[in-house]
Amino acid sequence: MSVSTRFTEDSLTPSVRGSLHSPVNPNGDALILTHGAGANCNAPLLLALAETFSAREYTVLRCDLPFRQERPTGPPFPGNAERDRDGLRNAVAAVRKLVSGRIFLGGHSYGGRQATVLCAAEPDLVAGLLLLSYPLHPPRKPEQLRTKHFPNLQTECLFVHGTRDPFGSAEELENALKLIPARRDLLKVEGAGHDLGFKGKTAKQELPDRVLAAFTATFP
Repeated sequence: MSVSTRFTEDSLTPSVRGSLHSPVNPNGDALILTHGAGANCNAPLLLALAETFSAREYTVLRCDLPFRQERPTGPPFPGNAERDRDGLRNAVAAVRKLVSGRIFLGGHSYGGRQATVLCAAEPDLVAGLLLLSYPLHPPRKPEQLRTKHFPNLQTECLFVHGTRDPFGSAEELENALKLIPARRDLLKVEGAGHDLGFKGKTAKQELPDRVLAAFTATFP
């Protein structure tokens, strides 16, 4: 059981804004979750994961990236990715004031990609990464791989990926993960696309539990 409250930290620039899930008996660890290019921190997948993880006593922050704080709709502008990474770094700093244990950083698609770029440059920032539908390449453009930073990624990772994701097949992702020197685990979601199949009732019941089980195996 947990309580969800609005969270704002305006003393940092960019500011940190979102929703904080506080378990009754926290285990000392925390997970930060952020969204993709077309969504916000209230995306149903992030909400379901936050509730599932907080039920297992993780403190969870769902946060909006800076570009989403500035505009309620639309994708991030080209060239603003560094500011979004600054927002993630600030989210880690804000959560560090709340917990005494490990901090994990997670994101769907664009949010996860920026988390990996940030951690490739700052390997000691967080204890691990939860990467939901990593956008390996633009749809139908497999030659435009987003893996240049992978050889510098020293942070342990859990990737969750649908087998029908147009941003990269599971096979393509498996091959790309060989570039990462740190431990990297992959949870495949059969038949799911970029949204991880999070539309039906069964998916909403089962997927967060599967992610949590894989996460605790990767990060015991």
